[in-house]
This record gives sequence, structure tokens and C-alpha cells, in this order.
Amino acid sequence: MSELTTNQRIALITGANKGIGRAAAGQLAALGMTVLIGARDPRRGEEAAAVLRAAGGDAHAVTLDVTDQATIQEAAKQIDERFGRLDVLINNAGITGSGQVSPEDAHDQVPSSVDLGMVRAVFETNVFGVIAVTNAMLPLLRRSSAPRIVNVSSHAASLTLTSNPDGPFAALLPSAAYTPSKAALSALTVQYANELRKDGILSNAAAPGFVDTDSNNHSGHLTPAQGAAVLVRLATLGADGPTAGFFDADGPVPW
Repeated sequence: MSELTTNQRIALITGANKGIGRAAAGQLAALGMTVLIGARDPRRGEEAAAVLRAAGGDAHAVTLDVTDQATIQEAAKQIDERFGRLDVLINNAGITGSGQVSPEDAHDQVPSSVDLGMVRAVFETNVFGVIAVTNAMLPLLRRSSAPRIVNVSSHAASLTLTSNPDGPFAALLPSAAYTPSKAALSALTVQYANELRKDGILSNAAAPGFVDTDSNNHSGHLTPAQGAAVLVRLATLGADGPTAGFFDADGPVPW
């Protein structure tokens, strides 16, 4: 499968002021893409964009809270006025809800005792936020000659992997919030792909792996740059690339 030439392409990454999103922004900027750093905190977004510009990249901060429809609409308006289109949307912003020290310690996500308020908050960001941002950006993506949507999921979203009592996730505590939200995101990715494939919009889910980030108190064994590689690959797919897929650095992930 081929890759697109990234020069002059415009990419928006949510939650891009740190971690995997920031690493993906850096890699896309290094390829010549104009990168829009979506961040809830304008100061942190501008700081991240300034670092990329200092390294020679074309980067701009965009204030964007995926749970706030007003900031989503304003971001879409600004992108429209400044660039007139969007070529890549990476829905990276997400929260764990709890268990940030390590997944093994996420006791308050156990289904039989979970707080429903926390579940709603996780879904608000990880699922509903993706719908809100994607739908706001679709008119801009439709103006692209090769639009790409990448949703940042997780290996934990794989029902095949998590249902295996002898598999790699056997030691993790059951989760009623983060894991189901990412499974829902993967399912949502397929539904967007089914709707949009006729328009040439490729929609795929990515599993970055266990990356060293704030969300796991930096216990991951992969660097943000390593985790971001699959996002970048899916963001630069050629016209013959897949859609409705779920991928990590090694290839397809089982559903």
C-alpha cells in the first residue's frame, strides 16, 4: 500500500500538547505537514506548537476541548477561515478515568462496584467527544483530496485479547469504563468507515501500545514516538490503504 506525499497537507490532532499526540504532531510536521495542535489549555497548546516551529515545523495551536461543543465549533471555524480544508483528523484526546498508577490498580473500574459518574465521564471524552469533533470537521475533510481519520484506541479494546483468560490481559482488573470506551471507539470507527468509504475518507483505529505517558504515571515501556508511529502511518495512507481497520505497529489487531 502506498503513502501520500504529506507536503501542504493539514492535520488536526486532539490532545496534542503532550504524550502520543504531541509525538505524532512532531512526526507529521517533520514530514512537511501543517499540524494543528488541539489542546484544552491554550498556553500549553501554544508551547507545544512553538517547540515544533523551533524545530522547523509548521505548527499552530488550536483551543479545543472535545467535551465542549463551543470550542469544537470555534476550532472548525478557525480552520475553515485559515486553511479552507482539513486533510487529517487524529482523535487522540482521551482519559482513563482512574487507575492511572497502573492498570493493575484500577480497582474503582471493576464493573460490580464502578461509579457510574466516572463511566459517563470517560465515555463523554473517549466516545462522545470523538463523534462531536469528527462531525464538526467532516465538512472540512470532505474538501480534501485524500481525507484520513485516525482514532486512537487501545489493545484493551480488543474483545479477542481481553476475553482470553490465558492472554496478555489476564492479569488486568476488569474495567467498566476505560476498556469498554475504547471498544466502543473501535466500533464507532468501523461505522464511520462504512458511511464514508464511498467518499474516499479512510477511517481506522490505532493501538499505540503501552506508552510512557501521564495517563499511566509513566509506567509504559514504549516512548511516545514509538507509540505515535502507527498513527502517522494511518494518517498518511495512500488511496489503496485500508479503512474500517484496527492496527498497531505490527499490523492488524484482532477485534
